[in-house]
Amino acid sequence: MGSLWIDYGVFGLLLLASISVSIWSKLSGPKEKTKADYVFAQNNVSMGAMILSIARGFLGVRVFLGYPSELYYRGSEMWETLYGMVLAFPIVLYFFVPVYFNLGVTSVYQYLDMRFKSRFVRRLASGTYLFRSLLNLGVTVFTPCVALKTVLGSPYSLSIIAITSISIVFTVLGGLRSAITADVVQCVVMLACSCIMIMQGLYEAEGPANVYRVNRRRHRLDFFNWDLDPTERVTTISALLGQLFMSVSLYGCQQNFVQRYCSMGSFKRVAQTLWANVPVMAILFSLNWVVGMVIFALYADCDPKKIGYISDNDEILPFYVEDKFYFLPGFLGLIMASLFNGALSLLVSNLNSMASVLWEDFVSQIPAMKSLPDSSQLVVIKICGVVCGIIVMGMAFVVAHLSGVIEASQLMTSATTGPLLGVFILAMFFPSANWKGAVAGMIVSHVVILWITIGGLLVEKPPIDYLPTSTDGCTNTTFGPHISPYHQSALLALFNDSGNLIDDFEEGPEIRPWNNNFNFNDESVMNYIYRISYMYYAMMGTLLTVVVGLLVSCFASCTSDEEFEYNEKLLHPLALKLSSLCGGRNKRCYSTEATPNPMHSINTISEHGINGYREKPPV
Repeated sequence: MGSLWIDYGVFGLLLLASISVSIWSKLSGPKEKTKADYVFAQNNVSMGAMILSIARGFLGVRVFLGYPSELYYRGSEMWETLYGMVLAFPIVLYFFVPVYFNLGVTSVYQYLDMRFKSRFVRRLASGTYLFRSLLNLGVTVFTPCVALKTVLGSPYSLSIIAITSISIVFTVLGGLRSAITADVVQCVVMLACSCIMIMQGLYEAEGPANVYRVNRRRHRLDFFNWDLDPTERVTTISALLGQLFMSVSLYGCQQNFVQRYCSMGSFKRVAQTLWANVPVMAILFSLNWVVGMVIFALYADCDPKKIGYISDNDEILPFYVEDKFYFLPGFLGLIMASLFNGALSLLVSNLNSMASVLWEDFVSQIPAMKSLPDSSQLVVIKICGVVCGIIVMGMAFVVAHLSGVIEASQLMTSATTGPLLGVFILAMFFPSANWKGAVAGMIVSHVVILWITIGGLLVEKPPIDYLPTSTDGCTNTTFGPHISPYHQSALLALFNDSGNLIDDFEEGPEIRPWNNNFNFNDESVMNYIYRISYMYYAMMGTLLTVVVGLLVSCFASCTSDEEFEYNEKLLHPLALKLSSLCGGRNKRCYSTEATPNPMHSINTISEHGINGYREKPPV
């Protein structure tokens, strides 16, 4: 009981520290008086904090809990998604950031409005982002609530209200600065937990050489599978291509990341930050896999699942904590605090971004809102953040009662990543693309990928192969004396208390069948399409958007006598050079001067185009 109270104390202290740091950041920093101050943090965020915040945006609770079990039971195939992650940074830096860095847009989707002269395209993209974020954040908030109910006995409703309320307060108080501070605190806590687990595991497993040898011998480190079969769950090719498209969409087209780039004072700072993120991301991402390596080295000859100590794959990490850290009171509290702060920091970060998008792309278009002074706009943006937080709270309550929302969350993510990336590629790299093509491409891509995703959920697929595990080395002293097959720790109950709800979510991108009673002909083309790995969904959605968008744009141009024109400031320089080499009918390129600092002239740009000049009325 004494050890449990220490865990409570550690949990409370870390939560208090997280809140205190964010409040201190607010009080010690410059006062936010304008919308630009709130959205862009007045360019007063250190580069180190920005690096950790960007890296933290991709590393969540799923990475912390899911990847160690992935390595133990399936090997290192998913580790190779790191290739796509690190390649995405230079692509985003040199192909995406130069286009909208100096435009001064509050919402990244304003760029689509300026480029296509169509608010419909802008709202379609921003609406997709908002809906997906709200659905996913509901799951994110509910995840630690199960653990809090088990350990502290607090009901779901109290935990949900606590997490969302604290996040709303952070959002109102600090804007982007508060979001980045929360990211940094959480990143440090997760890093500390991972390092402690690795060091203890290396000590128990007799050093790193033995850990590597055991994992290599048991095929946990088999990299470079060049199988071209697209129905394979993960190969080197699908890991590289699939994650590359997902990461480029995330880092290059999503509001919370673009907002961070535009908050920096110069393109040079953005470049330094993104290049620094390559090794930082590689290290932080790989730490979770190293945790899996040390766990496998310890339990290579005695699989806890096979002998009944755990009931599901994802319980391997909490079982390891319970087994090997009994001597360290408070470590369970540290893990619990990491889960809680993980949901907290992700929610704060996304609420700030969603508030900016909701204001700029929807609320600001209401006639009564267009004449508001800048200080009043700041108040409305904060109100938008509160509204988004309340909706997320409601979504979390829904998740608490309907586990199917989790599958819907995964479905929305896979179905929307590609179309969003595709429409930005159309806008930046294809001068001939118009709003009709952009709308058609996004809609067709959404429908097709959604159809394939649902088909993949319904079709009966071969079971996923697991690597062999052993119980030959099990003895009475393999596990600690406080562990028994019928013993279930508070942390293990995190995975079981809600009917495997968290297991379904933390498993990662894998989508399990809703219904296996559908029988398709194994030789049919449709059955093959439905079995395509989810790793390719983002790439397929992107290509569909671009191809359909170009075809529709070409058809629309050929059937219209309207002069084709585009603003060179809204295209990538490479696209301009290629366009100048090509002929074409009724083509006119013009130039306007972009605002040199992204925190200037936000209002005029959002309503009137660059420097107050909108070429045509919006569609």
